[in-house]
Amino acid sequence: MRESIMERKTKETDIRLSLSLDGEGRADIHTGVGFLDHMLTLFACHSGFDLSVQCVGDTEVDDHHTTEDIGIALGQAFARAIGDKRGITRYADTTLPMDESLILSAVDISGRGMLCFDLPVRARKVGTFDTELVKEFFIAFATNAKITLHIRKICGDNSHHIIEGAFKSVAHTMGKAVRIDEGARDRLPSTKGVIE
Repeated sequence: MRESIMERKTKETDIRLSLSLDGEGRADIHTGVGFLDHMLTLFACHSGFDLSVQCVGDTEVDDHHTTEDIGIALGQAFARAIGDKRGITRYADTTLPMDESLILSAVDISGRGMLCFDLPVRARKVGTFDTELVKEFFIAFATNAKITLHIRKICGDNSHHIIEGAFKSVAHTMGKAVRIDEGARDRLPSTKGVIE
């Protein structure tokens, strides 16, 4: 099974996270940040990954440390769970509608952490959640997962719809990229002979 458990403890957050890439989309999310719980639950459902996140963070300061550190832990868990990448599809993309918004995401499980992000939103907050933290989450995730991740808004007005569309789009993209190509189960999808 392609799965991993991560624990990350700092003076700002205490996180326990488990991830299974060959799951059923089950989620058990308790971050202390309601909007992030909602997004991570969507991420699990739409990727098909089983994801459990328990976090105690300094949300009395704000949601930044919790959001970024969960992105780090999720990225590290992904990098560990994917293993040597043999047999994976590697590349995938999704254009996903969320009501009036339309979001594109694309990934290369490249071994090189990079985020290209063009997701403007009008609102500074959705509920109590700072919308600028969406980018911080995805930077932390892509860097630590060692993937090249593109996220782009094609259109959209409602900030909640745009952000939710981004998490759903990335989830679908990640789910497709990690699928095993049954016709090439023992093949590493790289002419270099290694993905790192």
